Amino acid sequence: MAIQSPEGTRDLLPDEAKFWAHFKAVAADIFGRYGYLPIETPLFEQTELFVRGIGEATDVVSKEMFTAISGQNLQTLLDGGSIKAKSRLSLRPEGTAGVVRAVVQHDLVPQGAQPAKLMYAGPMFRAERPQKGRQRQFNQVGIECLGAEEPSVDAEGIIMLMRFYAAIGIPVESTRLLVNSMGCEACRPAYREAVRAFMAEHAGELCEECNRRAEINPLRAFDCKNPGCAAVMEGAPKITDHLCDDCRAHYEAVKAYLDGAGLAYVEDSKLVRGLDYYTRTVFEVQVTEGMGSQNAIGGGGRYDKLAQEVGGRPTPGFGWALGYERCVLALEAAGRAFPPAARCDFFVACVDDSVRAEAFSLVQAMRDAGFAGEMDHQHRSLKSQFKLADKLDAAQVAVLGPDELAEGKVKVRNMQTHEERLADLAATKALLARLSAEPQGFEPPSIDEVFGA
Repeated sequence: MAIQSPEGTRDLLPDEAKFWAHFKAVAADIFGRYGYLPIETPLFEQTELFVRGIGEATDVVSKEMFTAISGQNLQTLLDGGSIKAKSRLSLRPEGTAGVVRAVVQHDLVPQGAQPAKLMYAGPMFRAERPQKGRQRQFNQVGIECLGAEEPSVDAEGIIMLMRFYAAIGIPVESTRLLVNSMGCEACRPAYREAVRAFMAEHAGELCEECNRRAEINPLRAFDCKNPGCAAVMEGAPKITDHLCDDCRAHYEAVKAYLDGAGLAYVEDSKLVRGLDYYTRTVFEVQVTEGMGSQNAIGGGGRYDKLAQEVGGRPTPGFGWALGYERCVLALEAAGRAFPPAARCDFFVACVDDSVRAEAFSLVQAMRDAGFAGEMDHQHRSLKSQFKLADKLDAAQVAVLGPDELAEGKVKVRNMQTHEERLADLAATKALLARLSAEPQGFEPPSIDEVFGA
C-alpha cells in the first residue's frame, strides 16, 4: 500500500498552494498599511514557553501539544534518566507565545519605544481529533502588537482583521463579530471565585472535565462543548457585571472605536477564548452560514501579562490569529473557488524534432522576458501539442517548422480567435532580449505585441 499523508494533515495541491501564497500576500499588504512587519519564529520552542504562556490547565497544553525530542534524549528517558528543560521541546500550537518570546529575547520594545507591530503566517500543530476545518497541522495568519495598552490598538486590530476578510472574498454580511472583556488581575479573581461558587452549586449537572476545571480555572467551563454544561453555564455570573472601573472604561472605549468605524458586533459575556493569557478585550469572528458548529474563523484579544510570564519586563500586548483552513471553508460556503494555479501566456509547438533546439531557445527567451510558457517534452504530434496548449489555457501558440525557420519566421495562432499570422523571428528574439534586460517588476508588453501584432 502506498504511504499516505499523516492523519490530520493534508497536501496543498498547486491551485490551493498558489491561493495560500495569495492569501499571505493580501495579508502582508493590508497589515502593512497599519504598520505591521513580518516576523518568522521557529516551528518548535521550549515546552516551558507554552506551559507558562498559554497555561497548564488549557486543553492546548494538557492534551494537544506535540512533543519534539531527539533520538538520544528519547533513549535517556526510556532508560529512566531526565533531560534538561531546554531540551524539552514542543511544536508550536499557536503563534503568540513564540512572537512574544522573540520580542523579549531581542528587546524589540525598549523602554519608551514605539510599539512593536508584527505579523506572521505559517503552520501550527495540535493533536486534535481530525475533522473538517480542524487539522493536526494547520495554517494561521496572525498579528501581535507589543508595547501599547490603549484601547485604540484593540479596535484598530479588529477593524484590520475585518478589512482582510472582505479583501480575501468572505462576505461581510455572512460574518458575526463577538466581543467581550475578561477583566484584569484586579477584578478577575473575584469573578473567577463567583463562577467557581456557581459551578459548585451545579456540580451534579456538569461533566467530569468541567468539575476538574472548577478547581484549576473555572472560566474554561465556558468553552465546554457538552450541551448540558453549556446550558448550565448560561446562568453563570457575567464578567461584564464584575469589571473594575479601569477595565470597564477600556471596554467601553474599544466599543466606541468600533462604533465610530461602523463595525457591527455582538457583546457575548460568555466569550473567554481558549488560552489563559488573555486580559480585557477578547473577540471572535464567526461565519453565520454553511460551516456548522466549526464556524469560528479567527479571534484573539489583549494579553498584558504574557511578556512577564515568559521572563520579560511588563509589556502590554494585543493580537489575534485567523485559521487559513477555516477561511477556505468560509469562501467555499460563499461560493468562491480557487483560481487555477497554472498560467500560460504562450506555447511553442514543434512541427518535427529538427526545430526542437530553436523552440527550446525561444521558450527560454520568452520566460526570461517575463512570460509564462511551455513546450512539448514528450515528442507529441503537432495535433497533440495543440490539445496540450488548449488544456494549459495558453493564450498564443507559436509554431516552429523547417519551412518557417528557413524564412526566419514563426507562425502564431491566437487560441481564442484561431487567427494565424507570421511573425519575424529575429525581431521577436531581439525584443525579448531587450525585455529580459529590464529590472524586475516592470510591465511587459502583451504577448501580441511581442509577436508584432
